[in-house]
Order: sequence, then structure tokens, then C-alpha cells
Amino acid sequence: MSPAEIGSYAVVALILLIYLGMPIAISMLGVSFVSVALIRSDTVALRMIGAVANDSLREYLFAVVPLFVLMGLLVTVSGVGKDTFDVFERLLRRIAAGLGIATVFANAVFASITGISIASATVFSRVAVPEMVRHGYTRKFATGVVAGSSVLGMLIPPSLLMIVYAVLAEESVGRMFLAGVGPGLLLAIAFTITIMLLARFRQGFVFDNSDDKATFTDMSGGAMLRKSVPIVVLVLTVLGGLYGGFFNPTEAGAAGAFGALVIALLRKSLKGRLFWALLVETGQITVSVLFLIMAATFFSRMLALSGVPRELAEFFLEGPVGHYGFLAVYLVLIIAMGCLIDSISIMLILLPIALPVAKAAGFDLIWFGVLTVVSVEVGLLTPPFGLSVYTIKSALDEDDLKVGEIFRGTLPFVFAMLFSVVILVLFPSIATWLARL
Repeated sequence: MSPAEIGSYAVVALILLIYLGMPIAISMLGVSFVSVALIRSDTVALRMIGAVANDSLREYLFAVVPLFVLMGLLVTVSGVGKDTFDVFERLLRRIAAGLGIATVFANAVFASITGISIASATVFSRVAVPEMVRHGYTRKFATGVVAGSSVLGMLIPPSLLMIVYAVLAEESVGRMFLAGVGPGLLLAIAFTITIMLLARFRQGFVFDNSDDKATFTDMSGGAMLRKSVPIVVLVLTVLGGLYGGFFNPTEAGAAGAFGALVIALLRKSLKGRLFWALLVETGQITVSVLFLIMAATFFSRMLALSGVPRELAEFFLEGPVGHYGFLAVYLVLIIAMGCLIDSISIMLILLPIALPVAKAAGFDLIWFGVLTVVSVEVGLLTPPFGLSVYTIKSALDEDDLKVGEIFRGTLPFVFAMLFSVVILVLFPSIATWLARL
């Protein structure tokens, strides 16, 4: 067999192993090792896997992963998410479907200090959903808003997916963070418009009881200010320090984690062995991410050795499909895979194949990365995988709440995300103008 044929069979074997339930990282390592051994020799395969482990994990940049993860977990337990929702609830309560819009904007702000969509879904399912139901919103709409707006956590910086993409594409993490600002605001606006249109034309979808007689908790200007201070301080520390040139990404993560720790300590949120549990969870998430990155790096080198990306570039770019035909196939494939596996795994499987083709097509890799992240995040809302949906179901723990009900609630927000992807394809400057300054 030729190297290209071995590489092609390797991709098929990887998909088959994942479908059979083998862990993705193990599948990638096994398939890559066997393929390199067939293309060259067992000795070359052993040396390559050792070199990959050394080259892919020794980067100073990777220290940013546990730091941002720890910051997100500390912020989650310290009650900052509830404070954020309370502030926006107070500001938007008089607008039609104002609590839904408040959830979107609170999620956007919360995303700027966590970077993990699941954390947003967990926090706001407990904070926003009961409050919205109390004020006469349908549970379907309330859970759909929380699930939909939780995707902002992986787009608005800091973002774990942006870090993973930057590493695989060899792009600047800081520039990728900047590139997420415009699309993040675009998605927040798209969600807001979706909510307003639903409130205007599909009131039965939004309101269970249009006559809202529930009282709002009164909040003075001073109370709003006190609740806003921790949020503002963290955002200025992390993003202000990063974009102001005071910190590199790793230092910004350290400053953010320290700031979140101080807030949690001042609020006495770290009781008992909770802090140790958060450290253990941070370690588990970090190790799983770094192990996946190592496996993806080995997979990428195997593909480069086989020549499969070169063959794909010739097929897509020199044939009738063309540049944007390749982009359409790529985005559809991401969204389809999002129905079955998690976001990081999708990126680690597809990007080693797609990035060389994107480079050959002359695409801006920062814009390509933003499209990748937005499309991957659609999978958080679509059945049967829908990780955000299952997170909300688990967090609420209500026996009469069906998963299908939440999925129906997310449908308008899936369409809003797909519309946003089309806008980003048509107007790449939304993602690139800030990153290129």
C-alpha cells in the first residue's frame, strides 16, 4: 500500500474505533503508531511518539490550561455567576422577555471570566431557570436560553477551545482571544434578537403565563455596584492585562486564578475540602486535554508523513469543489460530528486534516479558527450528544423535566448560531479586524 492509502485507512479506522467506544486519545495514538510503523518502521514509530510527547507538552504556553480551568471553577463556586444575573435582571426586567435577554448578557459577561461552556450551563441552570419559571416563562424556553447562551463560554475570551486551536494551528493565543470578541458579541446579539422575535410572534413558546405577577427582588444602586465589582475586577485583570500588554496568556491566567481565589476566600466559599476537590478536578481536566493534544499531534504528524492532507488539498482546491466548497463540507462535518462527540475531540480529529487544506486555500487561519469554534459549539445544543442540554438536566435534577423538552427549547438558538456562521463566512472582518490590529 502507498503512504496515502495507509493514511486514508487510518482515518477510517479512527472513526470506527471511536464509534465502537474506544477513548479518542487511545484511538489516535494506536492508529497513528500502527500507520507510521507501516509507512516507515516500528523504530521510527517509537521514536516519533517519544518526540511528540516531548515537543507537544513542554511548551510554557500549556500552563495556561490549568490556570484558566481553575479560575473558571473558583468563579463558579464563589457566586459570581448569580451576581452577574442579578445585575442584568435588575437592568432588563421591564423589557419584554427581559429575563431571557438578561440571561444572555449575564452569560456573555460570565464567559469573559471562565472560558468553559459547561460551567456557564451549570451555574445559570440553577440561577436563571427557577427565576424565569417563577415569572411565567415556559421551562422549555428558560432551559433553551441557558443552553444556547452557554456556548458563549467557549467563544468570548478566555476560551479553552481557542487555546487548543491556537496550539494546533501555531497561531498566537492572544490574537485568537481577540478574534473571539466580535463573533461573541455577534452571537449575543443574535440570541437577543431571537428572544425578542419569539416574545413577539411565538408567545406560547416563551410565556406560560403572560400575566407576570411575581415580584422582583429589590436592589439598590449600591447593591448593584457591590455585585458588579468582582466581575469588573476579574475582567480588567485578565483581559485588560492581556490586551494592555502587561501579561502574556499564561501570566493572565495566573492573575485571573489568583483573583478568583481571593474573591472565593473573601466570600467564604471554599469550605471544608472544596478547594482540594477543585484542584483535583483542575488536574483531571488538564491532563485529559494535554493527553488529547499529544495524541492529536502524533496523528497530525502521521498524516503529514502519509501525504493525505496534500491529496485532499489537490482534490478540493484543484477540482470542481473549490475553496468554499471545502469550507462548506468542513463546517457541515463539524456540526454533524457535534451530534456524537465532544468539542475538543472534534477539533483534534479534524484540524490535523483540515488545516493544511485551509492553508493551501489561502484562508486566514484566525478566521478559520473562529468558524471552527462556533460550528463546534453548535454540537452542545444538538441531539443526541448535546452536552449543555444534559448538563442542565443534571443540574436541575427535576424528574418531570425531559431532555427532549430542553432540546426543543434550544432549537431557535441553533438556528441563530447557524445564521451567525453564515454571517462570519460572508464578513470575515468581524473575526479578524481586532486580532490584526
